[in-house]
Amino acid sequence: MKWFALPILFITLALGGPAFAQGSPTETVKKTVDEVVRIVADKELKKPQNEKKRRQELKRAIGAVFDYGEMAQRSMARHWRDRSAAEKKEFVSLFETLLENSYADKIESYNQEKIVYLNERIDGEYAEVKSKVVTAKRDEYSLDYRLMNKGGKWLAYDVVIEGVSLVSNYRGQFNKIITNEGYPALLKKLRSKSEEIKAP
Repeated sequence: MKWFALPILFITLALGGPAFAQGSPTETVKKTVDEVVRIVADKELKKPQNEKKRRQELKRAIGAVFDYGEMAQRSMARHWRDRSAAEKKEFVSLFETLLENSYADKIESYNQEKIVYLNERIDGEYAEVKSKVVTAKRDEYSLDYRLMNKGGKWLAYDVVIEGVSLVSNYRGQFNKIITNEGYPALLKKLRSKSEEIKAP
């Protein structure tokens, strides 16, 4: 998987699933999933002239559950402490743009995949929501969300697909670029990708 590509998890969102207590980690994930599917299925928003509005609504929906700052810091690992406050702020912004738009690109190809919520495990301020995805061809694979409680709100800081962590994947690729080419090279790649996304 390319360092800038978001995994298949973003085409695996679906309606349905059992009911969970309001405010639980699973309910937090399901609420976002349902809202994203609503946006993607909206016939009015599907019209070409409403693409910008659709993207804005998708970003709003996913931004409500993903903790981009935490994900960015974990993806940088030991290199994070070497960054200045200004560098951290810019990196988080670029990282957020990357994930938001990669998500939007993938979810717009949604094709009635179904997700089954299996269980959740809470350990203090941390939680994991385990689920499985069932495609139209009845293929199945695991999809787990890792969340942390911040100010009474559950926020996702990682997603694990078939045992592969999104954050760990980025961490390995970012570390390779920084080690071999330096942090400016990584920043250049992220800026370039961000400009591609913003281009009409």
